[in-house]
Amino acid sequence: MSKNILLIGGSHGIGLAMAKQLQKDNNVYIASRTSEELGSLNVTHIPFDATTDTLDSSILPDEIHGFAYCPGSINLKPFKMMSTDTFQEDMQLNFFGLVKTVKEIIGKMVEGSSMVFFSTVAVGTGMPFHTSVAAAKGAIEGFAKSMAAEYAPKIRVNVVAPSLVDTPLAKRLLSNDRKVEMMSQRHPLKRVGTANDIASIALFLLSDNSTWMTGQIVGVDGGMSTLNIS
Repeated sequence: MSKNILLIGGSHGIGLAMAKQLQKDNNVYIASRTSEELGSLNVTHIPFDATTDTLDSSILPDEIHGFAYCPGSINLKPFKMMSTDTFQEDMQLNFFGLVKTVKEIIGKMVEGSSMVFFSTVAVGTGMPFHTSVAAAKGAIEGFAKSMAAEYAPKIRVNVVAPSLVDTPLAKRLLSNDRKVEMMSQRHPLKRVGTANDIASIALFLLSDNSTWMTGQIVGVDGGMSTLNIS
């Protein structure tokens, strides 16, 4: 049976990689600011800006089987150079946009459905220059665990926590071969992640293959969070 899957921010990077796989066997709804990359896909696009808009749930099906919130940010600066506005913007995009959207669609999530959110390795592994993004993603992890407890056993809620992934969001950090090599060497598996690396885990968490998983923070980070090979 085809499932109804809603992706917020599924027109680039990890979300787009998920959409390409999901659209083969599911009814996929993508709410995002842009749609240029979606032209060849069998998906329904909904114009939506997670920082300013409220999702109109009336245009969605009555039953939603899977939901993933993909928007994110990478603001890496020393704390003394980070404005409070940046903290507020990161929290608005990563956390409050998520909460507002979940509020709109929670009543449509059916028995046995799954929600997937995205965090970062920097929440569990303290890293310099990550104060803003780690704070915003840390809020997501706490929110997800509480939601998982509150909505069990009806809805499963899990989080994927990647390290650096080669997507448009990270283009400034991977803008030349030297930077790619430097970032690759920081990881035990000696490469940065790809959109498909992360999408594969997210798709597993949305699928019936993970029906005994909820409240989990799943690290997909090339070994960075658990291995010290220096």
